[in-house]
Amino acid sequence: MKGVVIKSTGSWLTVKTAENVIYNCRIKGKFRIQGIKSTNPIAVGDLVAFDLEEDDSGTIHTLEERKNYIIRKSTKLSKQTHIIAANMDQAAIIVSVANPRTPLGFIDRFLATAEAYRIPSIVIFNKVDLCDDELAEELDYLKAVYESLGYQCLFTSAINNAGIEESKGLFKDKVTLISGQSGVGKSTLINAIEPCLELKTNEVSESNEKGKHTTTFAEMFEFSFGGSVIDTPGIRSFGVVDFDKHELSHFFREFFVIGKDCKFSDCHHINEPHCAVKKGIENGEIAESRYTSYWNLYIDEDLEKDYK
Repeated sequence: MKGVVIKSTGSWLTVKTAENVIYNCRIKGKFRIQGIKSTNPIAVGDLVAFDLEEDDSGTIHTLEERKNYIIRKSTKLSKQTHIIAANMDQAAIIVSVANPRTPLGFIDRFLATAEAYRIPSIVIFNKVDLCDDELAEELDYLKAVYESLGYQCLFTSAINNAGIEESKGLFKDKVTLISGQSGVGKSTLINAIEPCLELKTNEVSESNEKGKHTTTFAEMFEFSFGGSVIDTPGIRSFGVVDFDKHELSHFFREFFVIGKDCKFSDCHHINEPHCAVKKGIENGEIAESRYTSYWNLYIDEDLEKDYK
């Protein structure tokens, strides 16, 4: 039998067949000894083949070839990766500038990773109802920065329904991964888009303005208007893996374009002379925040390690 993984709880995977029949499955042991240094060799979105057991559970024995996938560093096992999801049409990162505030470095790490795996990305600025005039001005600036790079951007709020209809248009008939830090309102936003899902939500801690993990496991849900969403647990950090630091600039769109004018073809945009990227920062063509994110990634020693 074949199906798509719609939920992952670690030991068990929920698989839905083309006939919309749901089976709880385990992974056949060989997946754990194939040299895949991942905490989860099979993820939500994967297409699998499985055998049905006597108790109506399944044993997954084959993983079909992936169209794409996106990974991050495992928070508990730093030398391993965690596959967030597979076979998506696009990825939407949900961010907020208030309660809690999403670091720009987190956004850029996510976008660079999606870029590396050739996954189209959307930046959704959520909780816009919490923004005063100063934060609203900052939002406009950030939206202009990322839109100038070709990323679709959207302002949303589940409180006043801002951007909800526009979100439906972006998600319709596509498999969309939704990710972001804890507390940015992913589940609340999904509920506003598709109220019948009734996903569990939680409040942000007032003491430290950090979100609590509401979504425990990655899970795929279907939209009534077409398409589906992969809801993922909130993550406090996004450790990039599988990057060669000498190719890092390829995943920053503006660096890749402007960098062609550098004097040296192998310019890393760090301390080389006649660097077009550094000049682009000086004349305002490149946002300083983007270069800061690039610099922090470049000096990350983990980029030199093999996490495959």
